[in-house]
Amino acid sequence: MMGSPIYIQIHNQLRSWIEAGKWSIGTRIPAERTLASEFGVSRMTLRQAIQTLVDEGVLERRAGSGTYVANQKVQEKMTGVTSFTELMQAIGKQPSSKTLAYYLTVPSQTELTILNLAPGDRILRMERIRYGDQVPICFEVATVPEKLVQNFSRSEMTQSFYQTLAQKANLYPGRAVQTISATNATERIAEYLKIKRGDALLSMHQTSYLQDGRPFEYVHTQYVGNLFEFVLEK
Repeated sequence: MMGSPIYIQIHNQLRSWIEAGKWSIGTRIPAERTLASEFGVSRMTLRQAIQTLVDEGVLERRAGSGTYVANQKVQEKMTGVTSFTELMQAIGKQPSSKTLAYYLTVPSQTELTILNLAPGDRILRMERIRYGDQVPICFEVATVPEKLVQNFSRSEMTQSFYQTLAQKANLYPGRAVQTISATNATERIAEYLKIKRGDALLSMHQTSYLQDGRPFEYVHTQYVGNLFEFVLEK
């Protein structure tokens, strides 16, 4: 673009190449010396362009190895309720999941309060690993009131709960309350998500409400830190 600093013009060209597929995700891009020569600029100018792409999450530096095209992070905008399936489809990834546990049980005191349950009510608890294009994105433990989903099959619950709610019960998600914190992967979670013990995770507790205000889902999700980010809109 005429008038833009040279490093911005280089940034734009590199990004357009990446978006066009010249270098695929996980590929190491050419050395700074090579690219500086190709663009006819100093290594300092080229490094400045590279750094802007690193700051944007498009590229990532690996100590002693070079600069690589970064994995695309899944973004969840913190407004309303969006299903994992919808998040994956929005960025062109194929969603899938592996159910590790699926059973009816007595709610904890926390679940009893959050889901506004009566004494004697039961919940359905599901533990799942969620994937995008077969890559583990998160480990999720979801609980929902049994009386809300007693007519739903296991496949309907585990494959697309929100879609089933809409199609079979004419119920639609409304708002959600989310609490997010940083944590580290335990040995068990690391094994599920194919990462190392101690790796960074984003831990989210979410209470989801129907459009009529009733709480219908309480979820604790642990996301792989370098594959997921939340976007806050004001």
